[in-house]
Amino acid sequence: MNTTKAEPKFRIVWESDIPICIGVERNLQWSEIPWKQVEKRVYKLQKRIYQASSRGDVKTVRGLQRLLMKSWSAKTLAIRRVSQDNQGKNTAGVDGVKSLTPKQRINLVTNLKIGVKAKPTIRVWIPKPGSEERRPLGIPTIEQRALQALVKLGLEPEWEARFEPNSYGFRPGVRFVGYKLTLKRVEDYPQSYLVALTI
Repeated sequence: MNTTKAEPKFRIVWESDIPICIGVERNLQWSEIPWKQVEKRVYKLQKRIYQASSRGDVKTVRGLQRLLMKSWSAKTLAIRRVSQDNQGKNTAGVDGVKSLTPKQRINLVTNLKIGVKAKPTIRVWIPKPGSEERRPLGIPTIEQRALQALVKLGLEPEWEARFEPNSYGFRPGVRFVGYKLTLKRVEDYPQSYLVALTI
């Protein structure tokens, strides 16, 4: 029995953070994006931002943030998080678009730019938990949500380096276990205080 390995239809080469398809197929499809490589590239840039912020090198931080926000990898990752991974992915903004096709996602990657005037949001009134009152909620368009996710990818590592080490609310990679360990240390030393704030 003669088994042969399947030949790939194309090969992807990275040229200054842009994947270029070499081989039979020239157009990169959304389903064929190498997500592990994309996440790895974004993580490496975020790690460099974190290290520069820890050193206090503001000029390098700003340059790396600019590089990350112009990066093809960061744009695709931001769009994927907004249009596929996020819980509110099927929520329409003011433009009425609920979801994007793979081709629309690829087009959004090329058109996503920081500095474009933001579109207005839809104001929806939702009920407050445990009461009859309602509160307003603004829902931006998918493009605006992708821009917000892209900016978050750049800002998060800078501020993560500056945060208080014993802060546990809504931080990436910080688990409840650290909070338990802090409580244990507070119990061991009666002179220390633990402050919990709710905003």
